[in-house]
Order: sequence, then structure tokens, then C-alpha cells
Amino acid sequence: MQKFAEDDIQTKKGSVFQTAIIAGIMAAKKTGELIPLCHPLGLENCHVSIQVENENELHIECTASITAKTGVEMEALVGASIAALTVYDMCKALSHNIIIKETKLLRKTGGKNDFAGT
Repeated sequence: MQKFAEDDIQTKKGSVFQTAIIAGIMAAKKTGELIPLCHPLGLENCHVSIQVENENELHIECTASITAKTGVEMEALVGASIAALTVYDMCKALSHNIIIKETKLLRKTGGKNDFAGT
């Protein structure tokens, strides 16, 4: 049975949000190894946040930054995706009806073009 404790979910595997945050940061740092033709970057900053939207929905956001002439949107997208998959892995004993709804770029500065999503 799941337990909510201080804005986190506790399962037999441990703290879901804390584990997902660490997994997301680790994945963002390894994006160049995971996606073919995506060159490795030395991220200077990566932050994953998980917010409880309602009793059945989470919002996971990953931000990444680097001082270089390239964007790091792929790193942020990989970080958010792996954080979501980690939540699924840690909570699948509770239910397999977990849905990861969408992954999207919210905003990007740097690289060839800036982007501000809707």
C-alpha cells in the first residue's frame, strides 16, 4: 500500500519522488550515451521537480543548463522521461494502470533557436 509522506510516495522500494529525481538527473547526464548522434555534454545544472497535481496526477519537470553554444533540450527531455519511468517502476506493484501522458518541451534558450511552448 502506498503512503504519502511530506509530498512524496513511500513504497516497499523506498521514496518514489527522491529516487525519480536522482534517476532523472543521472539520465540527463547520460543523454549522449542513450540517444544515437546526440553528442555528450557536460551539464552545469540539472534540476528535476515533481509536483502532485491532484490525487491521480503528477507533473514532472526537468531543467538543464550549460554555458555553451548548444541547447540542452534533449537532456531535459530525457531527464523528465526517465523520472516518469522511475515513478512507474516504483509504483507498478500498486497498479499497472499508470499512464505517462505526454513529454514536451516547455521552453528553450540557446543553440540555434530559442523556443517558448504553449
